Amino acid sequence: MSNFRIALAGNPNTGKSTLFNLLTGLRQHTGNWPGKTVIHAEGALDYKEKHYTLIDLPGTYSLYSNSADEEVARDHIIFERPDVTIVVLDATALERNMNLALQVLEMTSRVIVCINLIDEAKKKGIEINERKLARKLGVPVVKISARNKTGINELLETLDQMADGKIATNPIQVTYSNDIEEKIAQLEPLVQRAVGDAFPARWVALRLLDGDKSFLNALKKRQNGVQKEVAVHGYSACH
Repeated sequence: MSNFRIALAGNPNTGKSTLFNLLTGLRQHTGNWPGKTVIHAEGALDYKEKHYTLIDLPGTYSLYSNSADEEVARDHIIFERPDVTIVVLDATALERNMNLALQVLEMTSRVIVCINLIDEAKKKGIEINERKLARKLGVPVVKISARNKTGINELLETLDQMADGKIATNPIQVTYSNDIEEKIAQLEPLVQRAVGDAFPARWVALRLLDGDKSFLNALKKRQNGVQKEVAVHGYSACH
């Protein structure tokens, strides 16, 4: 039986943990993330001859370094490189939730966008064209109601196909101002040379430009010399 690690990401109150509980049932355990007071929930799911370990990441509004929850979620996606990351969005607050989805898409291409609470959206007269959204985002989009168990089979089928490598993704790339894009273009090859294919070079370049010291400290523990390489060219974020 093949083994895959799946991360569940999402804003607070999107029903992410409801989905986690539905998929894993009693096959789960909790503890703390290493060195953090943040709760770590992990569970198991078997589907079509595959074994999945699901990690319920802390609910966050972004993946920057503003809180321990954000650092835990960010570090897991970027360093542990889950086979698939399912981003759970609230169908009634799609625009607000999309910020996190776009951040995840900058970090990994193996993403399923899961729009939850479609029953609540329907009550409010909100219609979501998931096919059009999937074309825009460049990754699969599945509508569900975890509470009512609607759309779960489609989600599992999509997960199964992505785990098998049968779904090609082409995530949307957020375009920044000309000034920032120029700096990214200068930094990317330096980052690529320092970290190889271990991490997405564009995303690391953005973190350097943002002066994200928390991420740099975490990165230094795993990849000695990255900071030194880019600092030589005047882009150290630790000034």
